Amino acid sequence: MASDDVARLAESLAKTQVNEGELSYKGQGLKLDNKQSVEQMVKEIEEFDGLRALRLEGNTIGVEAAQTIAKALENKSDLQCCHWSDMFTGRLRPEIPPALVSLGDALITAGARLKVLDLSDNAFGPDGVKGIEKLLKSAACHTLQELRLNNCGMGIGGGKILAAALTECHKESSALGAPLQLKVFIAGRNRLENDGATALAQAFQLIGSLEEVHMPQNGINYPGVSALATAMQHNPQLRVINLNDNTFTKRGAVAMGQVLKHLRNVQVINFGDCLVRSEGALAIADALREGLPILKELNLSFGEITEDAALEVARSVDKKDQFEKLDLNGNSLGEEGCDNLREVMESMNMGEKLGSLSDDEGEPEEDDDDDDDDDEEEEEDDDEDVEEEEEEEEEEEEGEESESNQFSTPPSAPRPPDVSSFLSFPSPDKLLRLGAKRSFLIQQQVDVLDAGKIAEVFLKISSVYKEEDSEVKSAVLESIDAVMSKAFSTPSFQGLSFVSSLLVMLGLLKSEDKLKPVKVVPGHLQCLEHAVKQRYFPRENVTVLNAFMARPNKSLECCGSARDRLKSTIQNLTSES
Repeated sequence: MASDDVARLAESLAKTQVNEGELSYKGQGLKLDNKQSVEQMVKEIEEFDGLRALRLEGNTIGVEAAQTIAKALENKSDLQCCHWSDMFTGRLRPEIPPALVSLGDALITAGARLKVLDLSDNAFGPDGVKGIEKLLKSAACHTLQELRLNNCGMGIGGGKILAAALTECHKESSALGAPLQLKVFIAGRNRLENDGATALAQAFQLIGSLEEVHMPQNGINYPGVSALATAMQHNPQLRVINLNDNTFTKRGAVAMGQVLKHLRNVQVINFGDCLVRSEGALAIADALREGLPILKELNLSFGEITEDAALEVARSVDKKDQFEKLDLNGNSLGEEGCDNLREVMESMNMGEKLGSLSDDEGEPEEDDDDDDDDDEEEEEDDDEDVEEEEEEEEEEEEGEESESNQFSTPPSAPRPPDVSSFLSFPSPDKLLRLGAKRSFLIQQQVDVLDAGKIAEVFLKISSVYKEEDSEVKSAVLESIDAVMSKAFSTPSFQGLSFVSSLLVMLGLLKSEDKLKPVKVVPGHLQCLEHAVKQRYFPRENVTVLNAFMARPNKSLECCGSARDRLKSTIQNLTSES
């Protein structure tokens, strides 16, 4: 046989070879409901010596079937890889957590040391995360290198449970002298939002071994992005960062740019559809000049980036020997800007590395460059956009859920009302949906030791105030009273710091940190007028407010009548004391 034929035969055999130690039922579409339905599978698992990987993707497994499979896994101490994505299609949501608990307990009993756990595309929600919580905390996951939870509908609550479990896993494994070395984390399309992302960021910062982070489509905006950026600086081996389709705005992008300067091993950055805007793009360009020596791909598509910033991004990849692709499609360059961008890339002999510009949005109609924008106004607009998208998605999912009789097939389930969700994107409807215990729930959520946070929460709640809607008005004022009474009754609460923070956020006092004020609405002032009249609000703090309210200020001009009533109330209270 000719040597070429031998080589081709060897290549063919290599492609068809089954991985050593792997048992796969991937994509067989098996409907496994009970013990009898898995008899053959259980037999094969039990007879498979040295089982290292089990693939169950693309089947549907009920509780009894999962329990039976779990029993067979209790002696499989060599198991390292659980490829268990998309294995609950068509199952009722309550079936999934007990099935996961059974499988997880079996791995713990077996003394398995997992490297890969993939439960993607199982729409199990926060309860599903609880189903794997014990497993994640156990010694079976002390060796975990890849955790894949894409499209699981975890929500904020699930994100927090997951973060706590990973933190506990790292703590326990560190105590044994072999800290958790998680390398790959994938959790796209999970509606983690800011609070879920922030909780996970804290876990990432502790772990410090991540090489790939994929968290696209999670409704995260700049507070969550900033938290993730901080965490990434503590993971120096990062190679891939994928935060596609979240909402950076320039504040998040600038924070991320500052961190990227310190990451020497990053090869792929995907910030597409993240609204990084021009100033954010310039910050990322600065990071490219100062760091990222082995970057291969950069995606800043659909980010409202204008020509000048795009050209700076292009110039910043010059002399990067390993660079392969720059994606700036869908921005606001205009026809001439696109031509200029191509010319710059060609001049650096990198023309073939520029992606398509076919979806360019054209030049902006007005000069709305980030330098001229009011940062807080644009952040609020972004929050409103995300909120509208969330509400539309919730309505769609509710329709899907009713049609499918609450099966788990939809990508993610509608979330119950959540305090974190309300505080991230406030709306009257979200506040009312928290129910009769809303004031207690909000009170329990906030940290009264952080005066600045209390001021922020006060403004978020009061932003949805509606004088003409008695139900919303009552809900807002009850919530305000619950938070403020708890804060001022706490001995260590710094009331003057609260007032200072409030004045800064309302634009009545300049911040040493150069923080820009919020966009003031009448509800802010109407709720403040209510609060200062309550017993919990110290009179010395009213005196401080009076000194600032007496001054002329532009930030309150849009709320004339509400401002006048507040000033009058504060002056009366001051004269009485």
